Parts: sequence; C-alpha cells; structure tokens
Amino acid sequence: MWRDALLIAAKDLRIEFRSKVTLNLILPFAFVVLIIFAFALDTSPGTLQKVAPGLFWLAVLFSSIFSVDRAVAIETDDNAGDGLLVYGVDPGGIFLGKVVSVFVQLFLLEIFLLLGVVILYGPKIGGWLLMLASAFFATIGLCAAGVTYSQLASGSRAKQTLLPLLLVPVVSPVLLAATKAWQDAFAVTSSLGDPWLRLLIVFAVVYLALGAIFYSSILEG
Repeated sequence: MWRDALLIAAKDLRIEFRSKVTLNLILPFAFVVLIIFAFALDTSPGTLQKVAPGLFWLAVLFSSIFSVDRAVAIETDDNAGDGLLVYGVDPGGIFLGKVVSVFVQLFLLEIFLLLGVVILYGPKIGGWLLMLASAFFATIGLCAAGVTYSQLASGSRAKQTLLPLLLVPVVSPVLLAATKAWQDAFAVTSSLGDPWLRLLIVFAVVYLALGAIFYSSILEG
C-alpha cells in the first residue's frame, strides 16, 4: 500500500508540475478571495487582523475543493482508475497517494496565502510552531476528507455542485479548530499543547483511517 501510495503521489505531482493548474489558476483565485474578503468586511486594520485566521482557512477551503476534484478526476476520466485496479494497485494506496499529492499542493499554496494575509491584513504572528503544526494537521484532514468525498461525488453528473455540499459540513470542524488554533498562535496565548491542535490531530487520524478503509468500497461503487 505504501509503495503504491508513493507511486500515485509522484504521478499526480508530475502531472500537476506539467499542467501548473495550482500555480496558474488556484493560487490567483485564492488571492482574489482574500482581497474580496478584505474589502467586503472592513478596511480597518484592527478588524482585519482579528478575522485573518478565519478568512485564511476559508480561502484554503475553496482552493481545496478545486484541488481534490482535479486529483480524483485524473483517475475517473477515461476510466483510468479501473486500469489501476486491474493492475493490482491497492485502493488504500490510491487514496493515500491522492492525499499526499493534494497535501503538497495545498501546503505550498498556504505558504503563499500566508504571505498574502500578512501583506493585506497585517497580523502580528507570535506562535509560529503552533501555527505551522495546526496548518499541517488541518491540511491533512482537509485532503483526506476531500479525496474521499470527491470520489463519492465523481459518479454524479452534478459532481461540481454535489462535492461542496458533501464536503463543507464534514470539514467544518477542521476549519473551526484550525481557525481557533491560529487565533491562539496570533495572540501567543498557547503553545504546541493547544487543545485545538490536539483536536486537529484527531480529525486528521480519523479521516485518514476512514478513507483508507472505505476507499475500496467507494471505488467499486
């Protein structure tokens, strides 16, 4: 399973590197979301600094929907996923490979988005370790849930509409915990022992385990 996961992740990342969809489309879209939020809410620095964590993770959520949909579409288009199963690729390996490839893309995107947040909103960040750790586990949770539900929605003709409806309620606890952890990091009120960080770790483990266990049934369905 782990060998298959590395092969799938490497394949998807090569495809992404050649197509540059994240760089050319998803990243500009995420920056536009941050700018729109900045103008829609308030232009006062104090307000923007308070809401910066929540706006950041909303932009990540919107970006993740595009990323997971594209990652799963690589296998569903032209029934490429069926070919992988015929050749004996482990379904759990396919799932983990997709999660790894989307994670790499999203985490790199988050680095650029954080720079945008600092420039646009001007927050003072003190708890860097807490912020990075919470971003790491929150992104794992988003990717694991996203890949699972994107595969579920892939059989529907309205998958672009169905995926957000399925995914947003499931990942809402992850977004809430990540936002709270970042608020603590910005205010330097907690450390790596932050309860929200522990909750993000639980979500990441649960979503990864459930996805790896049930992905085979989802593919066959």
